[in-house]
Amino acid sequence: MSETEIQPTQNIKNNPKIMKAWAVYDWANSVYSLVITSTIFPIYYSIITTIYEKKEYVEETGRWIDVPVRHMIKILGKEYQPDAVYGYSLTISFLIVVLLSPFLSSLADTIGNKKSFLQFFCYLGATSCMGLAMFTGMHNVFLGLLFSITASVGFWGSLVFYNSFLPDIATRDKQDALSAKGYVYGYIGSVVLVVLCLVLIMVLAKGEEQKLIFTRITFLLTGAWWFGFSQYTFKHLPQFGDVKEKLPKDLVLLNYKNIFKRHEEQGGFFEVLKDNISFYKDIAKESFRELFKVGKGLFKDRNLKFFLSSFFFYSVGMQTIFLMATLFGKSEINLAQDKLIGTLLIIQIEAIIGAVIFSRLSRKIGNKNVISIAVILWIVACIWAFFLDKENPTVEYQFYGVAAVVGLVMGGLQAMSRSTYSKLLPEDSMENTTFFSFYDVLEKLAIIVGTFVFALFIDKYDTLIKIFAKIDVTLPSASGMRFAAFSMAIFFFVGLILIRFLNVPKIKDRDTL
Repeated sequence: MSETEIQPTQNIKNNPKIMKAWAVYDWANSVYSLVITSTIFPIYYSIITTIYEKKEYVEETGRWIDVPVRHMIKILGKEYQPDAVYGYSLTISFLIVVLLSPFLSSLADTIGNKKSFLQFFCYLGATSCMGLAMFTGMHNVFLGLLFSITASVGFWGSLVFYNSFLPDIATRDKQDALSAKGYVYGYIGSVVLVVLCLVLIMVLAKGEEQKLIFTRITFLLTGAWWFGFSQYTFKHLPQFGDVKEKLPKDLVLLNYKNIFKRHEEQGGFFEVLKDNISFYKDIAKESFRELFKVGKGLFKDRNLKFFLSSFFFYSVGMQTIFLMATLFGKSEINLAQDKLIGTLLIIQIEAIIGAVIFSRLSRKIGNKNVISIAVILWIVACIWAFFLDKENPTVEYQFYGVAAVVGLVMGGLQAMSRSTYSKLLPEDSMENTTFFSFYDVLEKLAIIVGTFVFALFIDKYDTLIKIFAKIDVTLPSASGMRFAAFSMAIFFFVGLILIRFLNVPKIKDRDTL
């Protein structure tokens, strides 16, 4: 057994090399968040799904504005807005993660190899990013959406296991700082890669056709970056889990080499396969039973009940806006590609600063107050976004203002949420993967609700206009995204009320960034 195999908790906690290796995974995988989720892929998707841009004259301002005319996407004989389809595809990806993560987390805890599951989802996500390079036009738009879904499953699936390592490798006094450090690594790494990608697209590419080709190359670079830098994490991060004694004769489905064995000494291949199927079926039943049991137990704790309830509601808004922000800027504001990517880069840099500020601020005023401030700023951003109007000559600068608010609170709220939950859990528990599986399932359920609501408002906005007209309320035309953004403020508000009931235990002399 190597030194990175299963070790007692006390031997791996606060080990500088292990903590650094854990944080480096944020550096590796966060390029997906920025390149694929936030900047280049959504813009590329918007370009591919746009037929042309028409000029419209606005009498109130005396200005001509560009209005994109989009390809409709036909599914089962019905046409959908491309942005709505993108939103629904994200909903599907998170639904898959919700269904898989409890089973896989339980399996990882049983076998004691959650690092292996982290690797599997990492490689799924990285190769899917590379696969997006094959998405070249409307003729294979569903291929692009498929790889978008599997990349999302890989990214979010890996986070289930990645986050669960935090209480395993760091004591409570160091978890805030380590959590924030991971996010800072991630923001810096993703900014570095996006700058390289922008040089390819905006400087080296000659003509619109070559820009599209170089854009697809950036998808290859993203997958290679994620795959390559994660190797440092996998080299130093230990296998950690509660290994059970009763395992199948050979784990056929987890070890592809066993599929090609005859297993004569164990009754033959089909006998071993039957044993495997029974094992996985029992794990599946036990995983969801355990998830509900863990959830029920967590909600019996007063602090965890209010934190998790609050976390669910503000995650609906936070994660949905993060996922749909680029399409909002492109479709609703029609911001130029270079300005949009530049804005998102500034958001990433702001998020680094925000993560550091919120980590230090939490030491002075506590996690509850820091989270409350962040949620209030998110509400401001949602309401402000609703009042953005592409016909307003200052709309571009207003969009920058909204982006500035989002950038400041995005990193801080994510880091504080993860570390706050970690500190509320039982110390030195062998069920951290299950605890964080519940946390991640709750977050994904929030994203499923958020992306579905967002996409539904875009898809059914005309119907909403008619419904509100019956009660003499006039909604602005052609602004389903703005209305969807405003609806997120309601979720944030509920989260704000719930977080105020939280009492986070104070820890003296804790680390900060």
